[in-house]
Amino acid sequence: MTLNGDKWPKMTSREEFRFLSELVLTRSSADHTMISLHDHHAGTTRFANNQAIQNVDVRQGKLTVTVTFDGRQGTASTTDFTAGAIQETLSRAENIAKVSPVDPEYLPPPDPYVFPARETAKPETMAAGPPRRLEYANEAIGQCRMENLMAAGAVSTSATAVGVAANTGLFGYERRGDASFSLTVQAGDATGWSAAAHRSINHLKVQERTLTAIRRAKRSRDVCELPAGRYPVILEPAAVAGLWAWLIRSLDAKAYVKGTSTFAGKLGEAIVDERITLQNSPDHADLFGEGFSNDGLPSTPSVWIDHGILRQLAYDRFTAKQRGEAMIPTLEAPALSVEGSSVDSIHDLVKRTERAILVTNFWYIRPVNLRDLMLTGMTRDGTFLIENGEIVSAVKNFRFHESPLQAFRHINMWTAPMEAVNSESRKILAPAVALPHFHFSSVTRF
Repeated sequence: MTLNGDKWPKMTSREEFRFLSELVLTRSSADHTMISLHDHHAGTTRFANNQAIQNVDVRQGKLTVTVTFDGRQGTASTTDFTAGAIQETLSRAENIAKVSPVDPEYLPPPDPYVFPARETAKPETMAAGPPRRLEYANEAIGQCRMENLMAAGAVSTSATAVGVAANTGLFGYERRGDASFSLTVQAGDATGWSAAAHRSINHLKVQERTLTAIRRAKRSRDVCELPAGRYPVILEPAAVAGLWAWLIRSLDAKAYVKGTSTFAGKLGEAIVDERITLQNSPDHADLFGEGFSNDGLPSTPSVWIDHGILRQLAYDRFTAKQRGEAMIPTLEAPALSVEGSSVDSIHDLVKRTERAILVTNFWYIRPVNLRDLMLTGMTRDGTFLIENGEIVSAVKNFRFHESPLQAFRHINMWTAPMEAVNSESRKILAPAVALPHFHFSSVTRF
């Protein structure tokens, strides 16, 4: 993005993007032309050892032009939004297309669509800068200092202008903002963790999250070591989100058609407990719903798993056309729920459990075998032994080998969906659940 002196220019507006896209469309000689905008301003305040250590702001603006001649496609991008630079970008895209092979999967840009208008940019988040982020960081640091504990984490905000336009008449523009907070509290060798993400920076609940991380760190000081094996477990929402992130990634329609998918031949069949439903909920205030995808397709509410039965797959436009799918669903705002009401809180799950392992979070989750979605990873930042309805001790961390398709085949108890953030997933609504069996394959060294 070009700069005006030492000042960053304002975020690209709808009118400015329309002007830039018309500039390209009126000069393009291609059969089809598509323009996309991604104007991003992000900032992060990091802290460690009870002090702020970094405050970084990044501004990135990019305009991408894709043209097609007789199925031959070329793409070029620019960070300079002046008329001359955009004309040069169009010329580069046209030259690339003319020497490229025909793309057998090419489709023209989508037709015009009236995209849903969603509250994707909260004013308080779009206006937040280093002082607001530092205020939240200092709040967490102050709480930990009072407890003689060490705090490390980050507060981040971002504001983005996104646009798509094409010579089919397609036009979409949207501003999106989000904020996040993560904290690891250290008490000697013990740690506690908590995190949040939301469209509104006012909804991060920094004090509440900090007290949660402190409580987990304190409880983790006295650790016992249990042998590896199969245990009943209570998974908090972040742990559930980490496992389901990989299940969601595996819902690829192209792999399904090729027969290489985890779910090959299972469309329309039960794959998890019959009380579980997974849906896209772009209008939910606590999720990151959007108006349209990068391909210029609308984001709409959709059901992916309905009472345990796989109903939907993630299509690219070519595969959708092959399969006769008129609407292509998106899953940027996943909400996982279990039918009925089991218990009100994680505390109630614990009280009703005779013996189990309570898992706060998983990290470094990786696939072992995508055919059955076998995953491996480790527990982290709060793993506890429950006996007779009470947490009696912290437990040394485990490595696990488990497939969510097997683990969620049956659920004993569950809560209502809660906001869940995990390093494996952006954000999801997910319940805390009690599962009868979960395979911990070994004890870690920490």
